Amino acid sequence: MSLIKNLWYRFRELILYGIIGGFCAALDFGIYTLLGLWIPYLWANVVSVHCGIFCSFFLNRSLNFKVKDRPAQRFTIFYMVGLSGLALSEGLIWLMATRWAWTYIAAKLLTVIVVAIYQFVLNKLITFKKSNNG
Repeated sequence: MSLIKNLWYRFRELILYGIIGGFCAALDFGIYTLLGLWIPYLWANVVSVHCGIFCSFFLNRSLNFKVKDRPAQRFTIFYMVGLSGLALSEGLIWLMATRWAWTYIAAKLLTVIVVAIYQFVLNKLITFKKSNNG
């Protein structure tokens, strides 16, 4: 039990980020899949990723990283990280769907994993970095 406790304390933020990210990714993927039935998949991705960004920020801010100071500044940084993830996602989906002939669903599934890792690192180091006075 001690090992599990140690692992939890050592990797708590990563584990919670994964759980929250899984929930927000499921929301993103569900919206993407539904919208993909009616609009082009790259547009569906733009809308669904934005839903995931908002969901992820508010859940990570309050449940995971637990930083309450400078909410507007932190959201702006988180949103910029999210937009860079969106650009990465759009590029990868386009590449996989148009150049490699993957389905748009399979392309989205892979990009969710790649983008989640990329964004965790940036959000941990920049967005939710504990300030010296808060």
